[in-house]
Amino acid sequence: MLKKNLLKEKMNQAQKVIGSFFTLGSAACIEILSGTGLDFLLIDTEHGPFDLEDSLQYVMACELHGITPLVRVKDSQRNSILKMLDIGAMGLVVPNIKSVDEVKRTVEYGKFPPVGERGLGTGRKVCYGMEEDFQDLDRYFAWANRETLLIPQCETREALDCIEEITALPGVDGIFIGSFDLSVSLGIAKQFDSDMFLDAVRRIRDACHTNGKFCWILGRTADAAADYLRTGFDGILAGDAGFLFQGAAEYVRSVREGHCERKQND
Repeated sequence: MLKKNLLKEKMNQAQKVIGSFFTLGSAACIEILSGTGLDFLLIDTEHGPFDLEDSLQYVMACELHGITPLVRVKDSQRNSILKMLDIGAMGLVVPNIKSVDEVKRTVEYGKFPPVGERGLGTGRKVCYGMEEDFQDLDRYFAWANRETLLIPQCETREALDCIEEITALPGVDGIFIGSFDLSVSLGIAKQFDSDMFLDAVRRIRDACHTNGKFCWILGRTADAAADYLRTGFDGILAGDAGFLFQGAAEYVRSVREGHCERKQND
């Protein structure tokens, strides 16, 4: 029997969620990250060095270790949407959105009737057509539309200009703010404390909540992430490579400082 999306269930219970981009391309990394308390992984086929076949293995690894698998698709084309849902992604983040019509097409591709026109495939998520719930298509369509998330990114000036319309669309479950690209698009690259950038993220957050949608944002540091959660954002994303770098750098720094202190005391 097809299961609930545990990530969505947490958000429905007003829990704040924490996720990580997955770009390193190793199932062993998923095994490690799944033990950290993260709520979800975002398998990144936009910037990561892998695509469908590898992503299938990463989705399976997430399922095995009890962490919700999402995929950032490489673009908003029909095949990019369909295939990642067929292999078992429980949600898709769609990058580089620039218009309401583009979001309408992603809903068309990613949601079954009556919400959209998603093509019916017998992929691994439905055990290649043998899944019990797949035998009743009305029940399967209702499950898929309810449990698989469609999350456009707001990372362009064009998307920001129509964010109220985007968030009002049926089939859109939430928005992820791509902070770096949004700042570049606004002409204020990496100026995350500027009034223009802060006004933009507040506008996106408020549009989401007005229309009953969740809003996620990149947590560049732990302090910034905690501040976002305190100010009404529903979830944050960090990065697997950043975790590796920061953890290793902190370990090396602590060892060197401890060594110097002991040497001075000898």
